[in-house]
Amino acid sequence: MINFNCTSLICPLCGASLIQKGGSLVCPENHTFDIARQGYVNLLPVQQKHTLSPGDTPEMLAARRRFLNEGHYAPICADVVSALTAIPGGVSHIVDAGCGEGYYTSEFGRHFPEARVIGADISKAAVKLAASRTKAISWLTATASHLPVADGSADAVTAIFSLLCEEEFARVLRPGGRVIEVTSGTDHLIELKRIIYDDVFEQHKRPKALEGRLREIGCELRQFTVTLNGVQLADLLWMTPHTMRIKPEKRALLEATPFLTLTVQYYVRVLEKPSHR
Repeated sequence: MINFNCTSLICPLCGASLIQKGGSLVCPENHTFDIARQGYVNLLPVQQKHTLSPGDTPEMLAARRRFLNEGHYAPICADVVSALTAIPGGVSHIVDAGCGEGYYTSEFGRHFPEARVIGADISKAAVKLAASRTKAISWLTATASHLPVADGSADAVTAIFSLLCEEEFARVLRPGGRVIEVTSGTDHLIELKRIIYDDVFEQHKRPKALEGRLREIGCELRQFTVTLNGVQLADLLWMTPHTMRIKPEKRALLEATPFLTLTVQYYVRVLEKPSHR
């Protein structure tokens, strides 16, 4: 039987604390959620799903795993780890919202081995794949807008190329806790876009405006370059929304490109829950 760490987890239906009974997590109202043999728990009620199979497809997830495992985005991970390390009071509880196939989440677990780490994603396929990385992390199928995590329990919430749900993140954070958010910059993968689109419209990307539950204490634009071969370019394309929009002739052009040097540009923004309101 899998021993699942359910500390700080709450029932997505009634909000009560969950405890493990046998191979399931159960709340006082007897809402029951089975622990999958792969080591994750589905805490996404049907009323929180907008489609039958939300999130990335298995093909996109497999491409993302191959690409990230090769270390191409390791500098992004290092920036997030650095921001986590700087949180006053330290981090003993991290929630990775939109964890995908688990690359970043598992790295957080490796850098903070004493911390309680939760990885949550709306895609059941993603969480199932993430659980194959390590059983030391609590992997959950859940939506970032309704995290099954107790109020004020987390030191940090990470959102790496995923949605910022300000009110929900503020709810689960302790006072003084922080959100570490990564979003794309204006020139992110600009060289790829110039190949796969007829026209690349000028954009001025900035992180989402805040609603007042959190305060911005830092926002930096970071950039590096990476040179990819044809196989790696195909994986990169599959792990982005661009794969749904590319024309056949543009896909052929990309497949004929032996190497391409890309700009990886992103914002690292740090948001804090005020200690006093």
